[in-house]
Amino acid sequence: MDLLDFGGEEMYFDVPVCSEVEDLLQAAANRYGESEAEHHLLRAYFLEPEHLTVLVALYRYFYYRHCYTDALLVAERAIVVSAERLGVASEWQFLSKDDLGRAVLESMSLTRFLLLALKGSGYLKLRLGDPSGALDRFEKVVEMDANDRLGVSELISLARAKVAEERVAAAGNKVTYLRS
Repeated sequence: MDLLDFGGEEMYFDVPVCSEVEDLLQAAANRYGESEAEHHLLRAYFLEPEHLTVLVALYRYFYYRHCYTDALLVAERAIVVSAERLGVASEWQFLSKDDLGRAVLESMSLTRFLLLALKGSGYLKLRLGDPSGALDRFEKVVEMDANDRLGVSELISLARAKVAEERVAAAGNKVTYLRS
């Protein structure tokens, strides 16, 4: 299976939102950089909390504003919503290759979205100083994408290096403590 093969499937942004949400998303885009934009996005979320277009807009807003904790919450919500639609484990830790096989039959584009949301959540974990949490997520993506079509291998290397740095620093702190 090739995670880059879409075969003309409908993408998340092809699914229409209600007119009020569409207006709110447009208003948020028009007011980007102003506090009003977040207000519009949150209202859109309350109206359609499971619409992936709304979740992506909210994620991007928080990400580009460097509100990584908020972006991570939205990414995790997107993972749950897409997993539930695909009929697979909504807790990414329990996602299996069998789940992936069933998910691909349901929708290749939504399966890819799920894995990219998991990759994005891992990247946010790195930005938030949690390389172990990032590594767990990246390794799950690689488990599902052995050919690295989603480009996680470099992020895994980075996360592993950060985890190793933390272990060296922790070991150094133990030695210093013992000498005191």
